[in-house]
Parts: sequence; C-alpha cells; structure tokens
Amino acid sequence: MNREIARERAKELVAKMTLEEKASQLRFDAPAIPRLNVPAYNWWNEGLHGVARAGVATSFPQAIGMAATFDKELLGEVGNVISVEGRAKYNAYAAEEDRDIYKGLTFWSPNVNIFRDPRWGRGHETYGEDPYLTGELGEAFVKGLQGDGEYMKAAACAKHFAVHSGPEALRHSFDAVANDKDLWETYLPAFEKLVKKADVEAVMGAYNRTNGEPCCGSKALMEDILRGQWEFQGHYVSDCWAVRDFHTNHMVTATAEESAALALKTGCDVNCGNTYLHMMSAYEQGLVTEEDITIAAERLFTTRYLLGLFDETEYDKIGFDKIECKEHLELADKATAEGVVLLKNNGLLPLKKDEIKSIGVIGPNANSRVALIGNYHGTSSRYITVLEGIQDAVNEDTRVYFSEGCHLFRDKVEHLGWRQDRVSEAVAVAKNSDVVVLCVGLDETLEGEEGDTGNSYASGDKVDLLLPEVQRELIEAVMKVGKPIIVLNMTGSAMDLRFEQEHADAIMQVWYPGARGGKIIADMLFGEISPSGKLPITFYNDTADLPDFEDYSMKGRTYKYLTTTPLYPFGYGLSYGDADITAVEVNGQAVAAGAKVAYADDMKVCVEVTNKSNMALGEVVQVYIKDNDSAFAPTNGKLCGFARVNMKAGETVKVCVPVDEAAFTVVNDAGNRLKDGKSFTVSVGFGQADARTKELTGKEAIVFTVEG
Repeated sequence: MNREIARERAKELVAKMTLEEKASQLRFDAPAIPRLNVPAYNWWNEGLHGVARAGVATSFPQAIGMAATFDKELLGEVGNVISVEGRAKYNAYAAEEDRDIYKGLTFWSPNVNIFRDPRWGRGHETYGEDPYLTGELGEAFVKGLQGDGEYMKAAACAKHFAVHSGPEALRHSFDAVANDKDLWETYLPAFEKLVKKADVEAVMGAYNRTNGEPCCGSKALMEDILRGQWEFQGHYVSDCWAVRDFHTNHMVTATAEESAALALKTGCDVNCGNTYLHMMSAYEQGLVTEEDITIAAERLFTTRYLLGLFDETEYDKIGFDKIECKEHLELADKATAEGVVLLKNNGLLPLKKDEIKSIGVIGPNANSRVALIGNYHGTSSRYITVLEGIQDAVNEDTRVYFSEGCHLFRDKVEHLGWRQDRVSEAVAVAKNSDVVVLCVGLDETLEGEEGDTGNSYASGDKVDLLLPEVQRELIEAVMKVGKPIIVLNMTGSAMDLRFEQEHADAIMQVWYPGARGGKIIADMLFGEISPSGKLPITFYNDTADLPDFEDYSMKGRTYKYLTTTPLYPFGYGLSYGDADITAVEVNGQAVAAGAKVAYADDMKVCVEVTNKSNMALGEVVQVYIKDNDSAFAPTNGKLCGFARVNMKAGETVKVCVPVDEAAFTVVNDAGNRLKDGKSFTVSVGFGQADARTKELTGKEAIVFTVEG
C-alpha cells in the first residue's frame, strides 16, 4: 500500500478517537478500541535470527555468525523467512484472538550498532565492527523482512539509535560522547543506509545519552538527523523502559510526565515501558498538546495500515506449515555453513572418517543447547549439539567419547565435588582418542544484554578477552596429553586465543550456530563442507590493545584504526582448499598488481576466481580502499565492496563487485563527507592486504592505485 494512502486512512481513523484513546495507542501494549473495531496490538516482537520468544520457529545462527558469511543475498533470504514465519504465526494467533507480546508483525530487528569493543556483551547481536558491512547486510535483511508486495509483509526496526555499544552496566545513565567525525564516519552510516535505501519502517532509540541528550529524546538525533536530514517517514520506538531513565538515571527531567513529554515531543511514537501511562497527566499539566499525541498515533496507525492489519492481504493465507519447513531449515543450514570461520589448520582438517577409530569430544559447549542459540532466540523442535552431530556423522565402528570437562564458568560440575571435578575424565577421554574436538566458549548466560544473563558481575559484558579460568585449565590439561586437537570456539565475540593458536592443530570460530548447527559443524569437520566464513570483527591479542571501554573515540579501534598487530584480522578466514584470484578488471580494463587506474565515478571491480582444489569451495572477494592524500582518511584501508563466490572443484568463476559510492570520500572533523584526495590504494583479495593476513594465509592481495 502506498504510504500516502496509509497515512490518510490513519488520520481518518485517529480523528474518530478520543484523546484518551489516542494516548493509549502509544503504549507498546496498545489496548483494543472495540467501538472502532480496533483490536489490541502489541508492538514488541523480536526477529534477530529467527522469530523469537513466541514458540517454535526456524533457528538461524546468531547475527554475528550470519555477518561472517559476507552474503547479502543470504541475509535477504533470512529476512524473508522471518517475515513468512511471522505471518504464519500472526495468522494462527489472531484467529484465536491472541494479541500477546511477541505475536505481532513489528520486529525489533536488526541491531546495526557498531561492535566497536569486543567486551560489549550484546555485540553478537550486530553485524560486526564495520559500518559498510553492517549497512549492506542490514539493508538486505530489512528488504527481505519487509518484502516488496502490495502490503508490507513485516516491519523491521533499526536499533539502537545511536552511538550505543556498552558498557551494559552503565547504559541507563551513560553519556556516549562521540565527535562529529566518528559520529558520521562510524556510528550513523548503517542507520542512514537502512532509512534511505531500505525504507526501514521503524527506528529504536538507545538507552544511553549521546553527546548529552538521551537517545529517545534527542533533538540532534531524532529531529535534526533522522526526520530532518534523512526524511525518515516511519515510527520511532523507545528501548524498553529507556524513557523512565530520563528522570531516574539521566536526570534530564524531574518527573515521569516530563519524561513522557520530552520523548513524545522529540518524536518517540511508541513507548516500550510504562512512562507513557502518564501521558494524560502530562497533557493536563500542559506539557504536551493533543496535536503531539495525534501525530504519534497517526504514525503508528500508518504502519498498521501498511501491514494490512485492517484489510485482506496476500499474506493471510500463509499457513502454519511454513514454520520450520524443509526449505527454511535448509537455509538455516546454509547460513551456519557459510558463517563458520577456520582460524587455523595445520593439515589435520578435514578429518578422514575411515582413519579415525576413536574421537574425543570434550568441553562445556560440546553438548550444550544454550551455546547453539545465542540470545533473542525462538524455540526449535529439534536441537543438534556438536556432540550429537559428530555421533551421527562418524562411521558405525568409530567410538565417540565425551566429557563435559568442566562447567562453563563455575569451578565444579557437581555441587559436592572437588574443584575441577571433570578434568580427569576429560584427560582420560583424550588419552583414549585418536583425535580430540575441544568445544569451549561462552553462551548467552555469560555474554548478552544486561538483566538477561547470569553474568551479573559484568552485566553481560566481558571484563577481558579470556575464556573462563576453568576452561583455560581444561584446555591446558587436555593439550598436555599430546593428541591432535581441534578447538571449536563458540562465542559471539573476539576472544584471546593466543594459547590455542600456538598449541592447537586447528581452530574454528563457530559463533552460536543455530539450533541444529551441530550437524553442519560435524559435516565440516569431516570435509563434507569447506569452511568459508570471514571475520566481521578483529580478534585482538588482549585488552592491552584496546582503549578504555567507556571511550567512544574510534582511535585505536577496529581494523580501520588499529595500530597494533591483531591475532586475527577483520576479513580473515581459511578454507580446506586453495583458490586464487587469476584476473582483475576495473571498468572493463585488465589490471595487474602495481598498476595505475584512472578514477571513474562508478567503479566496478570484476574478478576471476579459480578453485585449484578437488572439492567445492566458497570464498569472499573483498575490496579495500585507502585515501593516500587526505589527513581525514582512516589509518588503514576500509572495506568498500565484497561478494561471495561459490565454486565447484577446478572451476573458475567471474564475479563483479560495485565499489561503494562513498569509497573515495572521507569524513572531516566537522562530520562532513567529501572527496579530499587524488590518489587511492585499492586491494582485491580474500582478506585485507595487511601483513598479518598474508602471514596467516600465505596469500597476497592484488594491490593497485586509482588516480584522478
């Protein structure tokens, strides 16, 4: 439906409401208005990596794992599956007059905050540390979720606007201070892309203040930028109970009425929380006008009309059989497979089934369902842990030994046991195995959102980059046995894996791989699939490489401003095979390493990739650019284009990568984007052109210069 038509219908309907009725519709749990045939509607739903918190749904890898695919098409397909299953659930629940939380069509996803610091517990909800990658994947996800039909299939929400990435413990009172350059170069671009290019229907404000103003009541963010410069037409929602923080933590207002008034008048249309229960009192005190309330109500009903909630739509026939259907589960498997990142392999992988008589599977995440699913997850009708995947994959006569090894973080598994009461079992398993798969890491009880985790001492954040002490002790004890060891790290963030890098035979970063992810990981271990994921974040050596967690300056952060050598660079990832870039063309002209190319407004890099292996491979062609002239250029090159390539054994595939239109620009200290250079270094490869990537991969990117 055309937005103008939806807006007119919304105005018509809202005009029939009393002031009290209009005010009631600004709550996330909007009540019914029976006399106008308006059913109750709950705005709060989640769809970060599958429909969440409303029963069974297809479970995709956590967002950071999907970011590691560098696959825009995949993210679009995932968004579409979420909207299809969301519609199937909505149709079924609405038929029963069930209007409960998590059962509407307004999904508060994706999270396009920048994962600027690996200590942030919610970083795994994001698409990583790079604004360009985040914007590209976020745009694809939003378009897939909202669809291109006559009506909007589901409404996406870009969150959390803006400059938000921890610390979780301070978020209710924290002022994230960002200078204009960092604001416009790093923190805002993904939001801008989702508003301008993806027509995202909703934006959610963050808990914190940004440069002194609470994000859900910020004139600079909401009025000047979002609705002013970007001409955002959708609705704005507060993070949950964030408006209450105005007077209880930020202390920018004195009462709930003042907080409700500030949020509403700045453009916050729907309140997740209870502060808008004071809206009529705010009106009676003269803090808001009826027009303020009316404008917000009209925006919200415009969205409901766009979704077709008062009409018959092409989505009304989507049936319950679409939930966890075969096609959706296959897409989840594909997402898992494309997102696993092989960090090290000394030749041990892939394992040869016929040569292994016994395999030891050890670690607190080996048989953990919680480690599969991340946070903001739905329920799966079946879970396949790493242990179960391996048990199903091995030959009939292969013995699979298992030991939990240790608790995820406590010093014992059994309450009455000695400290580290499972380590001796783990050592015995290792001694009796030909090869060991060591499954370590975290889960949503240790890294996640404040209040949702068991990690109360850090509110979901990490205090450092180390695995819990009990896991480090387990790893050392098992490695002393001397058997070949594969480490599977199941986390949503970068960890200090220096010991593992030095001592393990192979390491995989498997993230939180989805409810059935254990099957795909087992298939990968045995060579049915080659790893092809790339890191969407930098793996630092330790926190000594990082500025203070509370410092929002980008200096020294992420691959663009890093001055130290990382453990594993952004964009890095190995495979089982060998592929080469055998030809590069820029705007139809063949380009060799060291060449000089004339600048053109629309630059397209076309690459021939040859698979020199005897197995199918996936790779990600990555294009980086560095402005050689401007003082405002980032310290290192920046990602400006990427494309996933899938090749059969021996196959050569040509792929073209349009270079981002902003690639040749920089952001100055005033926050203005401009072209400020005439010489640019461009690299094309399967990762960055840095020394560490070359050291780890043995491959060099093709580097040339663009001038003009």
